[in-house]
This record gives sequence, structure tokens and C-alpha cells, in this order.
Amino acid sequence: MRPKTLFVLTVFVLLASLSGFAQQDYVGRWEAYTGYSFFDTPSLNLFQNGFNGEFGANIRPWLALGFDFSVFQGSNSITPGMLNSGVQQQLVQTITEGMEAGLIPPGYRLTGVPSTSTTYTYSAGPQFNIRHFQQVTFFVRPALGALHESASLNPTDPVTKALVVGLVGSSLHKTDTVVFYGFGGGIDFNIAQHVSISTAADLVHYDMFSGLLNGGRNTVRFSIGPKFHFGQNIMHK
Repeated sequence: MRPKTLFVLTVFVLLASLSGFAQQDYVGRWEAYTGYSFFDTPSLNLFQNGFNGEFGANIRPWLALGFDFSVFQGSNSITPGMLNSGVQQQLVQTITEGMEAGLIPPGYRLTGVPSTSTTYTYSAGPQFNIRHFQQVTFFVRPALGALHESASLNPTDPVTKALVVGLVGSSLHKTDTVVFYGFGGGIDFNIAQHVSISTAADLVHYDMFSGLLNGGRNTVRFSIGPKFHFGQNIMHK
């Protein structure tokens, strides 16, 4: 795991020790959250910064239903090892034939192709809350939704560009929409009756660009920001 991600998740866990012992006496019907978020995919060496927004309804003090949206941007380099075996074999054959025909310089080696990407996530579902402490609310949730990825490749030399065009087309751009699943949890630090600072981490799995990349991958999403609580008090329902 990346040092930055490990550090953030460690701090996230340690902050839980700041809880108080009095039970909460207000739980608003509605909650809205917005904040900074990152999306870390180590298998692609891709770290993306972005935004996360949530809106939900507390059905019971321990149960909420809500909708979640995120957008992230970042850049990396796509290396041959990230591609599936069929694409790797296709590249080896194309490069070998190009050298034999004098179209590719002898000794040419494909290393990495710079890429920029934007990722959107959409999810909805339940969240289970633990409200036994006045100062903090703990929560856990399943993570199930859709992920849309838009990636642009930026080859740095004519030979690499020709190879990339052969794989993704002349636009040098690919998009994909897939299902993700996983789980997550977090802590709300209740600084006032209607405002808290929320931190959350989710681990999700998905299989993106399956025709090019080498199988599914795991990603960690971390977010932090203010959460607003309003509406009828349902604490005793």
C-alpha cells in the first residue's frame, strides 16, 4: 500500500480514540456531505485527487439510505505489464514485424505511455450507524455502484503513437463503465448538533478496460469534509 494512503488510513483509525461516552440525543432526518477525496489504485500506479458528495435519509437512528457521487482526476504511465496477455503478445508481434520490415528502429522497446484519466463513481444503498457516543458516530456500509472512466493516452514518439493507435484508435482516448463492489466505513466527529466532520474509507473492486488491462483491481477511496444534519429528530423512533 502507498505510504500516503497508509498514513491517512492510520490517522483515520487513531482518531476514533477521541470519542465521548454520552449517547447522542439528536439525529436529524436528513444528512448532506461534501469534501475532499482521493482514489488510489496501486496496480495502475494511479493516484487521483477529487471530490465526494453524499445525501441521505436516516430511516432509524442505526440505519440510513443514501446516494453517493465522486469525481477524480490523475495521471500515470501505462506499462506493458499492466496489459493482458493477449494484448502483450499482439504488441510483441507488431514490433517484431515492424523491425523486420524496417518500419521500427532495431532495438526499439516499448516502456510506458503517459496517460491522464477522470473517474466518476455513483452508488446508493444502506449505511449502518453506531450512535452510542455523543462526540462521534461510527458507521459501516457496503459499496456497490457504477464507475465510469475516461482516459487519454499521450505517446511521446511516433512509433509508440502508431502502436497505441492500433490498440485504441486514432483518438487516443478510451472510456468504460463498469460495476464496482466492496465495503467501507468511517467516523463522524460531532462538533455541533447540526455539523460534524466526516472521514470515510472504502475498498472497492472492479474490472475496467477488460479488453486491454490485465484483470480486476482494488482501489481505496478516502474522503474528509463537513457533514450537515437537519430535519426532524428521529432519535427515539
